[in-house]
Amino acid sequence: MNDSFFSKFNLHHEREDAGIIIDNISRGIVFRGTNLWILIFAIFIASLGLNVNSTAVIIGAMLISPLMGPIMGLGLGVGINDLSLLRRSFQNYAVATGVALATSTLFFLISPLNEAHSEILARTSPNIYDVLIALFGGLAGIIATASKQKGNVIPGVAIATALMPPLCTAGYGLATLKFEFFFGAFYLFIINTVFIALATFITTRFLHFPYKHLPEEKADRNAKRIIWMIVIVTIVPSIYFGYDIVQQDKFSKKADHFISVAAVFKNDYLLSKKIDARNKAITLVYGGDEINDSAIALLRNKLADFNLSNTKLEVHQGFAYLATSEKTIASNEQADQLNLVIHAKDAQIQQLQHRLDSILQGNQADKQVYNELKTQYKDLENAVMGPGTFLKGDTTASPVFIIALRFSRNKSTAEKTKIENWLQVRLQQKNIRVLY
Repeated sequence: MNDSFFSKFNLHHEREDAGIIIDNISRGIVFRGTNLWILIFAIFIASLGLNVNSTAVIIGAMLISPLMGPIMGLGLGVGINDLSLLRRSFQNYAVATGVALATSTLFFLISPLNEAHSEILARTSPNIYDVLIALFGGLAGIIATASKQKGNVIPGVAIATALMPPLCTAGYGLATLKFEFFFGAFYLFIINTVFIALATFITTRFLHFPYKHLPEEKADRNAKRIIWMIVIVTIVPSIYFGYDIVQQDKFSKKADHFISVAAVFKNDYLLSKKIDARNKAITLVYGGDEINDSAIALLRNKLADFNLSNTKLEVHQGFAYLATSEKTIASNEQADQLNLVIHAKDAQIQQLQHRLDSILQGNQADKQVYNELKTQYKDLENAVMGPGTFLKGDTTASPVFIIALRFSRNKSTAEKTKIENWLQVRLQQKNIRVLY
């Protein structure tokens, strides 16, 4: 039973001939003509997606990107010790990277939008999780390539490992002279490159691809040392960044717990909070009665009880600064913060008021239509009116105005047509549905 279970994981019986696999990967490493133009267009699409913060557009660019070819060629070249393949893969990889960086830099130089949206910021702080994604994505990619049943794994690998967005973000960093963006994004691209290539290298050795020995054993050993040195140099910083992310997440959770439990004052309410996990700082803005210095000092002393000993706590007060004229003069910063909060609340109130006014106006208009219809049809008992959504199949959705009418006697087809035509003109709604 154990043999039959573990045999399900056997890759050798589905493996494509090694010569065919090597030939397929070798053809995919070349960047000239069609492949090069596809790369340029894909970079433009990905850059547009980053510029307008559209995840769907970025995914589309990753699907058509041919960048996986030379990276898998690097891993295969090292895995079978084919120096010629390794050299050609590296040359094409360098060309593709250079063209991609130049294209994305040019795009962001001419783009009128220069704001760093979330899709850009997400590519500037790589960590150990990106290493794991690249490694497992690369393993899936090479196993699918080496199998007779390839399926649709390669596009999925291209999306998961995200080779295009880091290059475009690096171009954004160069175009806007934000070099911390460039280095962070380019490091993520290097991580993806190294660990997709490493996954290819591991799989080719595991599947016993034909191995080309170098003339000297010493050269063989040196080649292996170089490979593992590159892997270690790439992975160490990502481990640190991953650890930093975990620590920041822990800090944010402890800070939230501290605020909800300890940072509570009678006759005061919390207007806003800001948790800076990177710099270990918490900023709280309160409204209500004045909070004296001793109460703030006591709150700071409680930080240690929540494992936040080295945390900087700032407490700003909103309405309390009006208590005396001296404090009003000395509290410009607090006043500015309070004004921002008040303006935000006012904007929310106005939005809600507009929605309420719209609902009330709609109700009044519906009542008027009902009265007009009632004068024409005395047997009208009641009606329901309102906007809705017409759904059909899996994707079709269109706005529709729905009207349900109840009469004491059934209406003929001609009468129904007359009613519907009148309602379309009266409501100025072309797309209506009348239910009887």
